[in-house]
Amino acid sequence: MVEAWYMDESQEDQRAPHRLQPNRAVSLEQLSLIGVTYRKLDADNYETDPRLKEIRKAENYSWMDIITIHKDKLPNYEEKIKTFYEEHLHLDDEIRYILDGSGYFDVRDKDDKWIRISMEKGDMITLPAGIYHRFTLDENGEVLFAWPGGTGCDTGDHCINAKSLAAVAGSRNNSIMLQYSGTCEAFSPS
Repeated sequence: MVEAWYMDESQEDQRAPHRLQPNRAVSLEQLSLIGVTYRKLDADNYETDPRLKEIRKAENYSWMDIITIHKDKLPNYEEKIKTFYEEHLHLDDEIRYILDGSGYFDVRDKDDKWIRISMEKGDMITLPAGIYHRFTLDENGEVLFAWPGGTGCDTGDHCINAKSLAAVAGSRNNSIMLQYSGTCEAFSPS
């Protein structure tokens, strides 16, 4: 089950939990009020999962990128992790599904406060178009995630940030893909 909380304002390691003291938890209902939706799926069987197929059909997602972020596979890993952590927004919904590992998506609430969403294997979230957000690995240091539909294989036109750069990491084979490079691998189960 996904867990979310309001973040402290520490500028220390972005991969730390950054919980307020005392903790100020955020419920799924509170996330839904800012447009964030959550689902728990069967990540071990994502290729044949009937719930995922149903979601993809209902939302008209015809492809799905598989992305791995790991320090042993991603050149300039520390620099890239900092880039992923840059606040940005998209013109379309952003769908993220954790197939293995874990990480954090941070979103801004209506009062401009950061909410940290801790995601692990099987968690899927949809961030609405126009919500400011960012991503970082947690202290475990690895994540394999998918996004059905979304903006994965475009030229970056749907992502807006200070540097107009939407960088993401490789495919299921641990190669690297940068959204602005125009190269990626897509998984499209039948």
